[in-house]
Amino acid sequence: MTAVAAARSPRMNARTWDRVLIYGSAILLALWVLVPFYLIFLSAFSRPNDVFTYPKPLLPTDLSTETMQTFLNSTGVFASVINSIAVAVLTIVISLAFGAPAGYALARFTFRGRQAVQLVILASKMFPVAILSIPLAVAFLRLGLYDNVLGIALVHSAMALPFVVLVTAGVFAGVSNELEEAAMTLGCSRLTAFLRVALPLALPGLAAAAIFTFVISWNEVFASSILTLRQRTLPALVLFALQQSPLYFKFAGGFFMVMPAIVFIFFMRRYLLNLWGGR
Repeated sequence: MTAVAAARSPRMNARTWDRVLIYGSAILLALWVLVPFYLIFLSAFSRPNDVFTYPKPLLPTDLSTETMQTFLNSTGVFASVINSIAVAVLTIVISLAFGAPAGYALARFTFRGRQAVQLVILASKMFPVAILSIPLAVAFLRLGLYDNVLGIALVHSAMALPFVVLVTAGVFAGVSNELEEAAMTLGCSRLTAFLRVALPLALPGLAAAAIFTFVISWNEVFASSILTLRQRTLPALVLFALQQSPLYFKFAGGFFMVMPAIVFIFFMRRYLLNLWGGR
């Protein structure tokens, strides 16, 4: 018994150290993300004169909505928030409508040039938006899409589509093809089997792609600044006002830009938990 206990002790110690390393790394990563957000929160919900007070208290004792109210009551903020939400929703719809079928085709069918298609999809991320800004502006002026919510959504969709296609291809590759074949033997067509069998099983992966697409659209600023004048999104408006605004306005704008993404992820978290095997 003593020999068995002595043999198990090093294994238990190794498992303990593995857990300590994993949980310690997770805590450090969480602090790396949360501490800057917490400091922005303190500055956004403090009085304008208290923004320059350092060091910041660990626990807030004198919160104020004065700074946030100043930001929200500024000209154009509410309209830019509506534009950002509309652009993000359109971007998600367009990206998933085109990206999910493309990913399904890459995962299910073998055809000539399949590897080349995947390479082209990856290569499309090599070209920065800055290079395409002037041609896009000229093309959008001719098409009537300049300074338009739909035009910005199309640009954001083009930026997100490569990721959506590759992610959904991996997700559909993990869905058993036998389930679709069984559905087709029971009378379903290929499309019906896709909608009723493959698509529900792929929802966690599609949710992850939707979250990434939302974050891309919500945070994108360059194309939104170049392709809009009056219908600006929130990041474009904040960037335009950076040099003219006081520091507390910038903190309030930064906090307000982060919150919608957090709320969106909160509502989509159950799909991600299903993807990771949680409940």
